[in-house]
Amino acid sequence: MSLAGPSSPMLASKRGDGEPPPRPRHGESARAREDRRTGYLLISPTVIIVFTMVVLPILWTISLGFQQVRLLNLRQAGVIGDYSLENFSNVLGSSGFVDALLTTLVYSVAGTAFAIGLGLLAALALRRPFRGRGLVRASMLVPYVAPVVAATFVWSTMLNPQFGVLNYYGTRLLGWDEPVAFLSSAEPVSILGFDTHVSVALLSCVLFEAWRSFPFAFLFLTARIQAIPESLEEAATVDGATPTQRFRHIVLPQLLPTIAVLTVLRFIWTFNNFDDIYLLTGGGAGTQVVAVRVYDYLINRGDIGAAAAQALVLAAILAVLVTVYLKLFGRSEEAA
Repeated sequence: MSLAGPSSPMLASKRGDGEPPPRPRHGESARAREDRRTGYLLISPTVIIVFTMVVLPILWTISLGFQQVRLLNLRQAGVIGDYSLENFSNVLGSSGFVDALLTTLVYSVAGTAFAIGLGLLAALALRRPFRGRGLVRASMLVPYVAPVVAATFVWSTMLNPQFGVLNYYGTRLLGWDEPVAFLSSAEPVSILGFDTHVSVALLSCVLFEAWRSFPFAFLFLTARIQAIPESLEEAATVDGATPTQRFRHIVLPQLLPTIAVLTVLRFIWTFNNFDDIYLLTGGGAGTQVVAVRVYDYLINRGDIGAAAAQALVLAAILAVLVTVYLKLFGRSEEAA
């Protein structure tokens, strides 16, 4: 008894004498085409939302940046208009743009560094188990989840030169000659006998940004520290390594990729930050960053074209800085 082969009469009768087996059209089966159409149908709502909420506003901002559009003639502005580079020449040639850009860089670099540094210290301090560690870790998130309006109000009250608690203890316990206007003083500050040209108001905004943003770094670094194998540090301890050596040669190399990602994210968000500085100082006393300057052009001056041009310049500078950072440090930290 033999099994029926491919050329047996039984199989031939089922598909017809001499009829070849069916082949998919154009190298693709009907099931594959159906799956592809289903996939397109499933992602179409996301594509429509992203295009409407992200792509169209970006294209509209680019169009406005090349047109002379003010609040009074906004209705007459269209996609096709009189395009020119006048807005960009006015923005780049204005007297306060370079100062605002340098202030933005100082604020972004210092705020990012302090936030990640505080997050790293908090993660290392709460690394070992102890009673109530979960509650302490949860309390670390309060600055990050608190509404920014409430947080800035608390800081404004605390730093007030008349009835602020910091000036109260400073004049009575620390020997200050007079109260310090932390949020409205543009005078250079002296730290440990060294004079710095950073205004007191800008330094206060940097400290507020670090205080409000360090829980984000704390979460990421805590999760990465928990994933470090304990056997590595135990072996180093047996070999006589000190805590500093264990941190430098074991813990820190494990954290470098996470720190690199945090640096990029925090720098981007701080570079574009608006609400913290606007609510604390309104952009005065040497704290006007480019985001506040864009708001001033848009709301106070009604110059929509110039505001859009400044936003585009800010985005271009940010893209260049992030690209340079990733080219110089991204690969080495990822390899570490």
